[in-house]
This record gives sequence, structure tokens and C-alpha cells, in this order.
Amino acid sequence: MNAPSLFGTVGVILQLLIVVALSPVLTGLMRQIRALLEGRAGSGIAQPWRDLRKLMRKQRTSPRGTTEVFRVAPLLLVATCLVVTAVAPFVTTASALDPVADLFAVVALLTLGTVALALAGLDTGTAFGGMGASRETTIIALVEPTMLVAIFALSVPVGSTNLAAIVTSGLDDPAQVFSPVSLLAAVALIVVIIAETGRLPVDNPSTHLELTMVHEAMVLEYSGPDLAMVELASSMRLTVFLGLLANLFVPWGIATSASPLLIAVGVLAFVVKVAFLGGCLAVGEVFLAKLRLFRVPELLAGSFVLGLLAVAASFFLA
Repeated sequence: MNAPSLFGTVGVILQLLIVVALSPVLTGLMRQIRALLEGRAGSGIAQPWRDLRKLMRKQRTSPRGTTEVFRVAPLLLVATCLVVTAVAPFVTTASALDPVADLFAVVALLTLGTVALALAGLDTGTAFGGMGASRETTIIALVEPTMLVAIFALSVPVGSTNLAAIVTSGLDDPAQVFSPVSLLAAVALIVVIIAETGRLPVDNPSTHLELTMVHEAMVLEYSGPDLAMVELASSMRLTVFLGLLANLFVPWGIATSASPLLIAVGVLAFVVKVAFLGGCLAVGEVFLAKLRLFRVPELLAGSFVLGLLAVAASFFLA
């Protein structure tokens, strides 16, 4: 195995270990920040891992009448998160799976996991499952095009839709990071992350109110190890989206060579950036109220317009 391949393989392994191990910790950190700002003690940043361990010890159950769609959805959700984690430029710009690190492939994989969960909600045949799946499908239809055009705007000056190439270009030419194109694309992508991960004001991850929940409505019938996989995948998706936001718009710190010191710096930079963005998201949620459901498409349509403006600006300013 040559040096670049070894470097890419090490990067893939590191990214998988970091995202899988620290994603629940990120969720716990965000919950703890919200608790402190709301005057509560909180349960600690390690509570999500304790919850996952407890769920893994319970018996797996399936509602009567469900098919393989319901049982396979958690596995598919986790698998798509793992593939995106392996190919995306989080710790290093090199990857043993670099051809897969394409904008359209990554967005398709993330969408596949969401669609699998929505189909599982429909497969239960319950009113809540169908309601959550319907709402999630509406959000997906507006969010995925926004994600595509926002990142595509960054790829126009680079001439490639490969995520590692976009990050490397930002390292080589810092002026791109501070351009109007990046600003418009960043705002659009932030709205996408809020909607995709079910955060306020689009969804409230800490409630189970029948008339407001979206993500929780689709997973009400899951229990035991299946619910643990869904919860782990939700935390991983949040980490993946925040990692993409961090390295696409603030690429500094990512390792570009096989130096152990640079790889260590890349790991530290990724953890710090994701934790900072997660903390900012948690602080913002304290001061936000959930939007009414019929207002959510307006917010997402606005983010799509920002993405289109970023694409137009990238051609005019190129």
C-alpha cells in the first residue's frame, strides 16, 4: 500500500471512530448547555451514551403487521451515516474512498437514510407514524435541493463537486471563504442543518407533543436496540452536518499530509469546531420558539432562494 492510500485509510478509520464515539457526547453537550441556560442542573454530557447502553440491553420488539422495511430502516440509517463519515473530509483531505466523496453522492446517501426512516414510519400503519412521515417528506422535498445548490455554489470556482477538492481550494485561497458566495451558501446550509436534524425552530427534539413532533413521530414504535440505532444515527447525522459546515466554510486545521502532528491537529480542530457549532446551536434554541408547521416551508423556501443566489453569484464573481 502506498503512502497516500495509507494516509487515506488512517483518515477513514479516525473519522469513523471520532464520529461514532463523540456524536452522543455532542448531543449530551447540547442538552447540558440548554439545561444550564434554562436554570436546570442537566443530566451530564455522557447521558446519551448511558441511554444507548440501556436500550441495547432491552428486548427488540416490532409492531404487529410491520414488514422488513421497519426492521431494516435503523440499519440503513446508521449505514448511510457511516459511509458519509468515511468519505467526507473531516480530519483529512485524503480518503481511501475519495471518488465517493462527491456532493451528489453524499446528499443522496443522507437523503436515503431519511427516506428509509419515513418509510418505516408509514410501515407501522399508525396515525402518528404516517403524520411524521408526511411532515418529514415535505421537509426533505425542500431541504435536499437547498443543500445541493448551497454546496454547488462552492464547487463552481473549484470546477469540481468533490468535497475534498472544495475544502482544499478553501485552504489554498482563503478569499473564497470570505466571499459573498460563501456567506449566502453558509446561511442556506445552516437552515438546512436545522431542518435535517430536527432542531428548533423547525422541530423540537425534546418534546413528544402529538401536534408538533416530526422526527419523534416516526420512531415512536421503535424500542430496544432498534431505537438505540436510530438515536445513534440521529446524533451522527448532527455531527456530520456540523462537520461539513465547519470544514466547507472554516477549513483551517484539517490535515493535508500524512504527518502524525498534522493528523492530531486535524482531529483536535474537527472536535473543537463541531463542539463550538453545537454549542452555538444549543444557545440559539433557548431563545427560539417552534414555528407553526405551515410556516416551515416558507423558511425552507427562503433558504433555497439564498442557495440559488449563491450559485448565481459564484458564476458572476468567478
